[in-house]
Amino acid sequence: MKMIVSLMSVTAILLVALAGPLYKFGVVELGTAFAGFKFGLFAGIAALVLLAIQLLFKRNTASIGSALASAVLAATAIAIPLSMMNTVKNVPPIHDISTDLVNPPEFVKIAPLRADAPNPVEYAGAGVAEQQRTAYPDLQTLTYTQSKPELIKAAKQAIENLGWELVNIDVDKGIIEATETTAWFGFKDDVIIRVTDNDSERLVDVRSKSRVGQSDLGKNAARVHKLIDELNSVLAK
Repeated sequence: MKMIVSLMSVTAILLVALAGPLYKFGVVELGTAFAGFKFGLFAGIAALVLLAIQLLFKRNTASIGSALASAVLAATAIAIPLSMMNTVKNVPPIHDISTDLVNPPEFVKIAPLRADAPNPVEYAGAGVAEQQRTAYPDLQTLTYTQSKPELIKAAKQAIENLGWELVNIDVDKGIIEATETTAWFGFKDDVIIRVTDNDSERLVDVRSKSRVGQSDLGKNAARVHKLIDELNSVLAK
């Protein structure tokens, strides 16, 4: 019984933990990776049930160390998928976030890099904009007094500080593009910063879009917030 519980809990955590790397390195398709989450969740529940049975009816076969380790592994395998499912329920099913919802910044050098991506480079329109307004009302165009070259330079520094891949800088057009590759699944999400003149001020807009997936679990909005915070930190120095 002890061996079965241990094996089930290890299987559960492996199904969950390896789903990302196996997809990232092209071993499995995305659907298969997500199926790993589901089976990992079920295996984790099964492991806890078997552990409970062991502790209730075959306590002499269990040790504190093995029981605790199995419980932690199984609980983790359950918690990760449940946390993601809960996040999906609490964020809009969108994957394109922009501080300018009327005229979102358009990707330039990144556009051909997304040619084979399931999510098209074009902005989806009013439906997505309305969902963003409801979920992230604080994401709006930023206003600065610095010059366009100063803001582009600061944005470049912010992107480098965040460890993202710099794709394009065009000071004349006031744009800078970058890509972030997520650590676990290796998803590539694209970012563009646009700086425009507005009399004595500069307007800065940020757009972040996933290449795959319907819901981004709130990652693009978090990425825009992170970039804005880093940009402000650079400008404050």
